[in-house]
Amino acid sequence: MFLERAVEEARRRVREMSKIFPVTHLETLCSDLPPPPSLSRAIRRNAEEGVAIIAEVKRRSPSRGVINPDLRVAETVRAYSRGGACAVSVLTEPRHFGGSLLDLAEASAAVDIPVLRKDFILDRYQLLEARAAGAAAVLLIAAALDKRGLSSLLAESRELALECLVEIRDEKELEKALEAGAQMIGINNRDLDTLEVDVKTALRLAPLVPDSLTLVAESGYRSRGDLEGLRERGVDAVLVGEALSGSRDPERALLALRGAGKASSNREAGEGLSGP
Repeated sequence: MFLERAVEEARRRVREMSKIFPVTHLETLCSDLPPPPSLSRAIRRNAEEGVAIIAEVKRRSPSRGVINPDLRVAETVRAYSRGGACAVSVLTEPRHFGGSLLDLAEASAAVDIPVLRKDFILDRYQLLEARAAGAAAVLLIAAALDKRGLSSLLAESRELALECLVEIRDEKELEKALEAGAQMIGINNRDLDTLEVDVKTALRLAPLVPDSLTLVAESGYRSRGDLEGLRERGVDAVLVGEALSGSRDPERALLALRGAGKASSNREAGEGLSGP
């Protein structure tokens, strides 16, 4: 199972990194940092004009393989910002996604919009890493954590001024997230065991999420038409990775996805979102 392997690898990285860079050093780095911008507020603000877009930095994936090995982080996230992204997501997992904390730090330094660390977060150490690298929020995967662990990470994130996007795949995981106190819910259309995508997952689960929470749909969105009906179901934002990171022109691709500017037609959207 992919998720089980990824979680064990994440635990091993935490053990290795904590020996090289002790937690006390990270705590010192984080102690004087100013508050980061709010991801939930950025989503809500942009959602007033339609479904907001969280644009992702993604070099490769276990499902697709290589997406964009030559991706330049600062250049890409600036293009996302110009294209109207409400926030940026940065994959920091190295083995399967080709990411790093350096990518996160570079993205955070390049734009003023919130930056989300997307990884297999299991430990407070990783929260400190994220905060030190400039993240405004982190992804927590409900399937990778028991309710006690999820509640603990949510509380520790609040202490560090980090917001959490809690990712779920079914009703049981949604119940766990709500009981743990999640304020932002991400519905992942991708099954992290089989890596298959079914965009109906978000449509099915979205009405079950309380209106008071911020709701993000993840995976499988490639064109403007894919977003139809999401806002009516209560979705505030979508997180888009492969279609944007793999584009030759990420700014134009994002404008097309938003239905903005010259790239507003479905035909242009399809062209703008095509991979290399």
